Amino acid sequence: MNETALVTGGSGFVASHLILQLLQAGHAVHATVRNLGHEAKLRPLRQLQRQFPDRLQLFEADLLSPGAFDAAVRGCGVVHHVASPFLLPEKIKDGRRQMLEPALLGTRNVLDSVNRCGDVRRVVMTSTVGAIFGDYIDVLDMQDQTLAERYFNTSSTLDNNPYHYAKVEAEKEAWRLSRAQDRWSLVAINPGMILGPSLTPASESGSLFLLDEMFKGYFFYGMPNLYLTTVDVREVAKAHINAANRPQAQGRYILAAREMISFAQIATIVRAIHRRPWLLPRHQVPDPLVRLIGPLFGLTQDYIRRHLGIRFKVDNRRSIDELGIVYRPIEQTLHEHYRSWAAQRADAAS
Repeated sequence: MNETALVTGGSGFVASHLILQLLQAGHAVHATVRNLGHEAKLRPLRQLQRQFPDRLQLFEADLLSPGAFDAAVRGCGVVHHVASPFLLPEKIKDGRRQMLEPALLGTRNVLDSVNRCGDVRRVVMTSTVGAIFGDYIDVLDMQDQTLAERYFNTSSTLDNNPYHYAKVEAEKEAWRLSRAQDRWSLVAINPGMILGPSLTPASESGSLFLLDEMFKGYFFYGMPNLYLTTVDVREVAKAHINAANRPQAQGRYILAAREMISFAQIATIVRAIHRRPWLLPRHQVPDPLVRLIGPLFGLTQDYIRRHLGIRFKVDNRRSIDELGIVYRPIEQTLHEHYRSWAAQRADAAS
């Protein structure tokens, strides 16, 4: 069914892949961006407009402005709400203003526009595994110490991990607004750390900051014993589309590989193709040493206690069984992620 779909946050990492896949599948797409005058950021979307003539329309919309999405949502059967802020913890000075309000009010404004438009049948929202747990230690209290969709993050606050707090509050608000009506249905996509090739200019959000720093060689001496849940950006885009097109899809879907991966393992995989492989760490810093010197590098003792060395399983069966997601090998994702990262740095330097 080649209906028109709206994608919010259209110039972002996930959204650009989603728009490309929608266009390739024959859909018309409305995409919102913060500023239509920011041509450098819009260049990939302009290229898609040329590649798929008359199929991609761009709209300017501010997450904090009521009614800003009314024009963009008109005529759309599906809304993919992807837009949401991300900042590094050290850049968050006011959790409420910088994180909570854009995420919560943005979700509310998008869904208010959906409620005013009679065309929408389904909303698919990008949430995060951070809406399921706050800190890694939380997962150890879950059944079989396995991350599963039925849990909600109850430990994050505006002071402790405001990004996760903003995401869980935004997702809860979406579910509340969904239950208050019966015309459209909601599906939430909860991805882990999203990796893979980028179609857009380098993000200023810094969501992959530690990985970037490792690629640059800042951790050549070793990495702490920290693990990540990971997923390829193309799988996230595919999950969005299948969640929209499969009537039986419902609830929340974790999008992440079943096994977590450590920074040390990532370094080993990327070393094979890195331009300066000697910059990548070959060793894992012993836990006692991390506890001793971690605070010098911005890792608080509380963070270390809640994350260091903690590894858990991920229950991703629903994404496989109900959304048909086939997770590509992490080696492929990381190699393409690094090549894309290196190409962006070369372009920026030229």
